[in-house]
Amino acid sequence: MEIIAALFMDDIELRSVPGPSTRIDLSGIQFSAPAPAPAPCTVAPHLVVLVWEPPDGKGVGALEVVFRPEGSSDDDEPLARNVQPLEIEPGKFNYRLVRAELEFQDYSTVLAHCRIDQGPIRPVPYTLLPPVQ
Repeated sequence: MEIIAALFMDDIELRSVPGPSTRIDLSGIQFSAPAPAPAPCTVAPHLVVLVWEPPDGKGVGALEVVFRPEGSSDDDEPLARNVQPLEIEPGKFNYRLVRAELEFQDYSTVLAHCRIDQGPIRPVPYTLLPPVQ
């Protein structure tokens, strides 16, 4: 299995088109957002991970997403971790939604480290900005 894309977003909608084929409409793609209140605060952004299973794939795997402050090491305690089983028919695509409650002590960047079956990590940044006055 391969991660095709991983993005923070507001909404996802699936729709069928002739073929048969499916369209995935993503809205509110973001890599930063203003804090809901002054720091420290907790936010829960939505991450969508799009996955493809090659035609010769086994069809099963595990998606792991580990949220870490930018600049931290693998030895540091993560802010959050999510593991989900994947079952995707070979030659097809699917997606998983991941939502973690992230505690920010200050305005900073968190990286969502996404990977399948202990494979290569695809980092996705999310920056918390000061609240809008």
